Amino acid sequence: MESLSVAQARRIALAAQGFLDKRHAVPTMRTFQRTLERTGVLQVDSVNVLQRAHYMPLYSRMGPYDVDLLRRAGEQRPRRIVEYWAHVQAFMPVELWPVMQHRMDDYRAKRGKWGFVQADDELEQRLLAELGELGASTARDLDDGLPRAKDNWGWNWSKTRRVLDYLYTSGQVAIAGRNSQFEIRYDLPERVIPPAVLALPVPSRADAARELVRRAARSHGVATVQDLRDYYRMEVVDTATAVAELVESGELLPVAVEGWKRPGYLHAEARLPRRVNARALLSPFDPVVWERARTESLFDFHYRIEIYVPAEKRVHGYYVLPFLLGDRVVGRVDLKAERKESRLVVKGAYAEPTAPPETAEELSAELRQLADWLGLATITVEPRGDLAPLLRP
Repeated sequence: MESLSVAQARRIALAAQGFLDKRHAVPTMRTFQRTLERTGVLQVDSVNVLQRAHYMPLYSRMGPYDVDLLRRAGEQRPRRIVEYWAHVQAFMPVELWPVMQHRMDDYRAKRGKWGFVQADDELEQRLLAELGELGASTARDLDDGLPRAKDNWGWNWSKTRRVLDYLYTSGQVAIAGRNSQFEIRYDLPERVIPPAVLALPVPSRADAARELVRRAARSHGVATVQDLRDYYRMEVVDTATAVAELVESGELLPVAVEGWKRPGYLHAEARLPRRVNARALLSPFDPVVWERARTESLFDFHYRIEIYVPAEKRVHGYYVLPFLLGDRVVGRVDLKAERKESRLVVKGAYAEPTAPPETAEELSAELRQLADWLGLATITVEPRGDLAPLLRP
């Protein structure tokens, strides 16, 4: 069995995620497509304190780009991506629609067993009929106007929205896009998914699992079974079986990684560069850091998102982004976009123990580039964290 140092595994992982790709002066749809092939999915999240989650991994790899690329990829022909419950709510390549059919069938089989929504044949059929007549619509467009329940903060959805969520996860409706308020616009799959994709045969459950593990392995470069399972949130048994089959076919190579307690699996086409010269701020929802145990094993970086932690108990801040420099995470920074004031606010900045002397200078340059991309004129640094006094706004 081949052995890898943790530094080698780290460089393999970053190469697989696209941090070796040369940035284009003006990122194009081809740049976008290349980046999506590396990440596989783009997690969607409503938090907009800096920039919405699905935009940030593209920025981290492509540099400043026109965010309309993402809208065009998801809403215009030829449609390249579609939202589905891939990792969690995420954009995925549209050709994965038939691969996800078994997941959709599983959700449909659980109908009536959801604590989140009760089965309602009449409402389901009415909503499908209305979408057929009206086309892409939000839950608010289709709602009967009844007030939302107030018993669960953050989940005060109408019954219409809850049923639409079931219809979406079970594949009976698809997401056509979102409006300016970030509300989902639902439509029938045949008006969202390209006909050529809908015509593809549905793979067997085993073939679908193997394809998802194959894609996860490409995006990770080197990974444990748990890492591979988490990428598309798969069942444990399905993942283990697919890994064994891919090892047998030679697509995955068992490896021992320094410090890993579990076996590692190297994708046969993974690159092992001599060095990675990255400089990027990583969203809390970036694939490089979303599996926290993997982040710690690769980067020796303990990371927890503190959005839901009471302010007085937060260690580093509300929306903290790891700072990647070279092949190491060398710091973290709590950021907020004050759009009305056209300011990027650094609410805290912290260096890791192994951060090199140039960390503050490199982070300052990255913050200036980020502010420019977000259309923010100034940067304000609040005096919190050991890196804060060293930054040049």
